[in-house]
Amino acid sequence: MARSRIRPEPPRVPDPDLPDELSPASVRRSADIGEARLELTPGGTDAAHARISESVVAAASVESVDLTGAILADVVFEGVSAAELVARDGTWRTVVIRGGRIGTLDLSRARCDGVLLDGVRVDYLTAGGATLRDVDVSGCRIGTLDVPGARVERLRFADTAIDEMDLREWQVSDVDLRGAEVLSFTDVRMLRGVTLTETQVTSHARAFAASLGVDVQG
Repeated sequence: MARSRIRPEPPRVPDPDLPDELSPASVRRSADIGEARLELTPGGTDAAHARISESVVAAASVESVDLTGAILADVVFEGVSAAELVARDGTWRTVVIRGGRIGTLDLSRARCDGVLLDGVRVDYLTAGGATLRDVDVSGCRIGTLDVPGARVERLRFADTAIDEMDLREWQVSDVDLRGAEVLSFTDVRMLRGVTLTETQVTSHARAFAASLGVDVQG
């Protein structure tokens, strides 16, 4: 007999494959770096279109990190705090962001496969038009999460608070929001196919009713 499918299917996020020893290095635009411990510039780091693999980004407090179009594979960010981390049009495979605070995390049109956000505070996270597969968000605090037009497969939240989610025109499968406390959704109709708890459904009952044209009074 065929095994029944787990629903929603959890994300598959492997541990990054890191070497035992890492060489100190700095990152620059279009660089090709591997097996390194990367130090960020306090002001701004321009690593657009770089290729970074099997590396750790050391804890730092910086103004900006530009990873536009960059390819990251088996990379860990350790306690990085930045006003802005831009990774538009990039490719992330097996990437962990652990700790720290980010003002704006821009993953617009990026492709992410196997990403873990662990204990990060993000004021504004945008992934409009992105492809997100196997993404796990745990112990995070997110102000606004914008994913309009994104394609999302196997996304799970645990112990995470989100003020607002913009879900316009996203396409989803196996999205588990049971571990997210979301204050508001821009359009609850876009929750079709998403897994919620009964408590979550009850707390957003008025929004669900309004989406159906129901006039709730009293």
